[in-house]
Formats: sequence, C-alpha cells, structure tokens
Amino acid sequence: MIRVILPAHLRTLARVNGEVELAAPDLVTVRSVLDALEASYPVLRGTIRDHVTLQRRAFLRFFACGEDLSHEPPDAPLPDAVAKGEEPLLVIGAIAGG
Repeated sequence: MIRVILPAHLRTLARVNGEVELAAPDLVTVRSVLDALEASYPVLRGTIRDHVTLQRRAFLRFFACGEDLSHEPPDAPLPDAVAKGEEPLLVIGAIAGG
C-alpha cells in the first residue's frame, strides 16, 4: 500500500480523514501515485495537477522521506520507503504572501 497525506482542504474535498492508502502501482512514481489517487477520488482531478498538462499546481509541493520532490520528473521512482508503505508521500499546500 502507498500512503498519501493530503492538505486539509483536499481531505475535506475528498471526504477523507487522515492519510489515504492506495494499492501500490508496479512502478511507484509521483505520476502513478497521483493517477491512482485521482482514480480512487475523482473529485480530486484537477486539484493537484492541471487537467490538460498534468503539471503540478503552483501552490502544491510533494515531499517524501524529508526531501522536496516537487521539481523531480513525475516519472522518477519515489524512495523505497514510500514504495513499501513505510513512509507517506506528502502533498503540502505552499504558503505565499508578503
């Protein structure tokens, strides 16, 4: 199982509490995890990634195992601890302002 922690506003939208568990895809990448997440929770389509380009939304970041994975290629394998379900993939809402 893959564990995903969503920001509060996306948990509310998807009507989930705490972390989400998904069946592990064959190759665990940000793209494959988000594909599985959107398949399980269709209401999240377009909230994390753009509908057309599938690019990460500007104010969301991806973290795992203490690393910022936001600028990694979407098909790069995630750390083994995430693939094994030992650590979650965190989707974090960025804060902006001045």
